[in-house]
Amino acid sequence: MTHHEHPHAALVRRGYEAFSKGDMEALAATMTSDCTHHAPGTTRFGGHFKGRDNVLAMFGEMFEYTGGTMRVELQGVYPDGRGHVISTHKWFAEHGDRGIEMRGAMFFTIIGDKVSDVDQCVEDITELDTFYSLDG
Repeated sequence: MTHHEHPHAALVRRGYEAFSKGDMEALAATMTSDCTHHAPGTTRFGGHFKGRDNVLAMFGEMFEYTGGTMRVELQGVYPDGRGHVISTHKWFAEHGDRGIEMRGAMFFTIIGDKVSDVDQCVEDITELDTFYSLDG
């Protein structure tokens, strides 16, 4: 059986690859200019980030907070063929002497072959908030 990847799945994979490499230029190319990222939690990394520049700035702050240790292992990409993709992953990061490992998922809306909206879900919002609230 031959596997033919849907273009929307390929787009999401490219985004994950760019994020994992810290290539914000390549990641930006996957998004509409008014892309919105909805992130869980109550810290500075949680909330609604409207506009590609704001989304990328938030990612940059995450990389800075984690000292560049953040990494994501993509586990699955599931397009519906009507402008939506769900991805599943496991992510890892460190801050100071603490680390986190958590499963998560994202729900992408795609318009004109670019990501226009992302809803991020995580396994444990309380643990996420605790990690992103650490000092030092």
